[in-house]
Amino acid sequence: MSPAPHSPRTPMSPSRRPGARVKSPELLLAESGTDLEGHGLRRTMGLFQLVCFGVGAIVGTGIFVGLSDSVAEAGPAVVVSFVLAATTCVFTAFSFAELGGAVPVSGSSYSFAYATLGERVAFLVGWCLLLEYGVSVSAVAVGWSQYVDELLDSLVGLHLPTALSAGPGDGGVINLPAVVVVMMAATLLVRGIRESAGATAAMAVLKIGILIAFCAIAFTAFEDGHLSPFAPHGVAGVTAGASVAFFSYIGFDAITTAGEEVKNPRRNIPIAILICIGLVTLLYCAVALGAIGALGADPVSGRPAALSLVVDQVTDSSVGGGIIAFGAVVAIASVVLAVMYGQTRILMSMSRDGLIPRIFERVSPRTHTPVANTWIVAVLFALPAAFSSLDVVVNLTTIGTLAVMAVVNIAVITLRRDHPALPRSFRVPLYPLSPVVGVGFCVYLMYGTGWTTWAQFALFLAVGALIYSRYGRGRSRLVSSGETAPAATGSPEA
Repeated sequence: MSPAPHSPRTPMSPSRRPGARVKSPELLLAESGTDLEGHGLRRTMGLFQLVCFGVGAIVGTGIFVGLSDSVAEAGPAVVVSFVLAATTCVFTAFSFAELGGAVPVSGSSYSFAYATLGERVAFLVGWCLLLEYGVSVSAVAVGWSQYVDELLDSLVGLHLPTALSAGPGDGGVINLPAVVVVMMAATLLVRGIRESAGATAAMAVLKIGILIAFCAIAFTAFEDGHLSPFAPHGVAGVTAGASVAFFSYIGFDAITTAGEEVKNPRRNIPIAILICIGLVTLLYCAVALGAIGALGADPVSGRPAALSLVVDQVTDSSVGGGIIAFGAVVAIASVVLAVMYGQTRILMSMSRDGLIPRIFERVSPRTHTPVANTWIVAVLFALPAAFSSLDVVVNLTTIGTLAVMAVVNIAVITLRRDHPALPRSFRVPLYPLSPVVGVGFCVYLMYGTGWTTWAQFALFLAVGALIYSRYGRGRSRLVSSGETAPAATGSPEA
């Protein structure tokens, strides 16, 4: 039986930690599955759909468009860069798996931080997630526009007018295709999670098949000589390449934002996270090795549609490149869909807590989706996609995401200490070494983004802290009265 919703006028009880604005896991679980209006989200996603949702959130622009940027930094050693970025994700994935199984709610990293490190840190995590998801969706939408143009060229020999397919920074006026894909995703999201999950699953299967087909074609032209010199820029190049390649993994944490709409979340969330990281890492390394082995690092470097180029040259035909372009269009659209979904659920959790306006928490009784929230997010994400190339903020997105992941690793340690008896369907291996190493890898890759990015990130956090102190703190529904949080009256799997 689902727990009764708390009254919006009743202050939420904090955890037992005196003087700290920390929301207990028991309270988070008691609130899960219902919003303050009493209209709950529905648990309709199974394990297969959740894995496809994760793949849909990860595989997109990073490999179809961003591969060339990673190759430019690391050369053939980009494979090592992908493994290094994946290793960072694996340690953090362990932490996400434990937290997602212990506290299966829709707020993801934000909720995990709230339950362990307090409200201020949680707000800043939510602020960073807005950067991670918002910028990545906008950047992905711009990449989608590029591949739509590539697909039209392959099919009918036409190119979209630059004025209508690129922002002012890229010589155009407005990027209409980027706006279209964001609005299409929003339309599907407001219809319901079942429809969105079904579409994401179909697109995920299709793009995995196309990437496997790419590898099969590229490896027919593989030459050992194309891998030499293997690391032309040394260790520094591999590290820089890993920082760039990390952008290709952004999105796997979106799996935990589905905590209130997944069947048997304690079991399925940890399994889905680990499957996604393993599958995506194998795909990325195989694609990178195939592309460089077929043409060499220099032809791949600096080419946004590098995969289409490889297939065209290997097959001596534009048909294969057209198929890859079609796969990229589908793949990137699924990223927009999955990441926008994650962003709306995080904002809904923050709104429930009073830290942002209440409009973000309202769930439609007809579709069981946050309709107003979704359309606001769509407009906010479509605007930068329409008028910017977003290249200048990719590093800022990366450092913000890595900071959130470092917090998640710390949250595992804090939750183990403060709530040792909390049921956990998955436990990180080699605790506490695993989360500590996870923090170390995150900081290492953050260092690789450069000091300019660090300065931008510091300013970004300062703005977030100011918003929290002037708006969120005074409107928070959590009180510091020292009361104990009520235990959940219903199972999160109910």
